[in-house]
Amino acid sequence: MLCSALLHAAWNAIAHGSADRLNGFALIGIAYTAVGTVGVVAFGPPPGSAWPYIVVSAILEVAYQLLLLASYQLGQFSQAYPLARGTSPWVVALVSATLLDQRLPLTQLAGVVVISLGLMGLVFIGGRPGRAQAIALLPAFGTGLAIAGYTLVDGVGVHHAPVLTYAAWLFLLQGPVLPLIALAKKGRALPGQLRPSLVTGLAGGVASLAAYGLVLWAQTRGALAPIAALRETSIVFGAVIGAVFLGERFGSSRAAASAVVVLGIVLINLH
Repeated sequence: MLCSALLHAAWNAIAHGSADRLNGFALIGIAYTAVGTVGVVAFGPPPGSAWPYIVVSAILEVAYQLLLLASYQLGQFSQAYPLARGTSPWVVALVSATLLDQRLPLTQLAGVVVISLGLMGLVFIGGRPGRAQAIALLPAFGTGLAIAGYTLVDGVGVHHAPVLTYAAWLFLLQGPVLPLIALAKKGRALPGQLRPSLVTGLAGGVASLAAYGLVLWAQTRGALAPIAALRETSIVFGAVIGAVFLGERFGSSRAAASAVVVLGIVLINLH
C-alpha cells in the first residue's frame, strides 16, 4: 500500500504539472484504455456477480477523475489534494464498520483517525482558506467522497472475480471517458496538443494503473479502512515530490503534519 501511495503521488504530480490538465488526464485515460483492452483479451469476462460492482466502480472512478480535474483547475494542489485524500478514510471506516461489519481493533481505528487528522491538517497550512479557495475546495471534498465510494464498492466486488480480470474491465470501462471529453472539446487540435507531453502523460497513466492495481490486490488481503488510510499517505510522498521536484516549500508545519500521518501508519501496523 505504501508503494501504491508513492505511485499515486507521482501520477498526481504529473497530472497537476501538465500545462493543460485536461490533456494530462486524457493521456492517463488512453493508458487505461490500452492496458484494459489487453487485459480483457487476455483474461476474458468476469463472473456475472462481479458486473454490478465493476460498472458502479467505473462510474465512481469517472466522477472522481472529473472532480479531481476540477479541483486542480480551481484550487491549489497543496490544499485540494490533502482534502480529497483526507476525506476518504473517515467515510470508509464508518461505512465498513457499520454496513460491512468489518470491526477494527482499537489501534487500527486510532490509526485511521490520526492519519485523517494529519492529512486534513495539511489543508490549513498557511492559514484558513479564503472564500475563493473555499469554493475551490468543494470539488476536492466531492473527490474524497468519490474515493470512499469506489473503495467500498471495489472492496466487495474484487472478491467476486480474479483481481486481474476485475481490474482489466474496470480500467477499460473508465478509460475512454476523459479522452472523449477532451476530443469533444478540442476536436482535431487534440492530437497535436497531446504530442509534446505524450511520454510523461502515458507514464502517469501507467503509474496510476499500477497504484490502483496494488490497491485492488490489497483489498483481497485485509480490511478496507486501514487499506484506505494507508493509501492516503500518498500526500506525504506528494509533499516530498513537491519540495524536491516542483520547488514547493516543505516547511516545519508540513513536516509536523506528515509526522502525524506516519504515527497513524505505526498505529495501524501495531495490530
